[in-house]
Amino acid sequence: MPMAVGVIETLGFPAVLAAADAMVKSAAVTIVYYGQAESARLLVAVRGQVAEVKRAVDAGILAGEEAYGGKVITHYIVPNPPENVETILPIHFTSKSEPFRI
Repeated sequence: MPMAVGVIETLGFPAVLAAADAMVKSAAVTIVYYGQAESARLLVAVRGQVAEVKRAVDAGILAGEEAYGGKVITHYIVPNPPENVETILPIHFTSKSEPFRI
């Protein structure tokens, strides 16, 4: 089953919180990474089947933009990332995310 990774970068914490909340509520995805890109830019990454990640990212973008003062800076989806990308970048399932894996 092809797995994808989707990431949303926002300006400010309320927007990334709204995006993460909407992503896990709208589709069968698991948050695998959250971090600060720079300054007030934050990002959240999810994993799941390709169609689920697309649905989650769409919902996350909408929610992030609707958060008071929120702004989605950028977003991207990688369907079926290669092993090299999964090994090097922080997008794989970890012991913290594994209990929530769908």
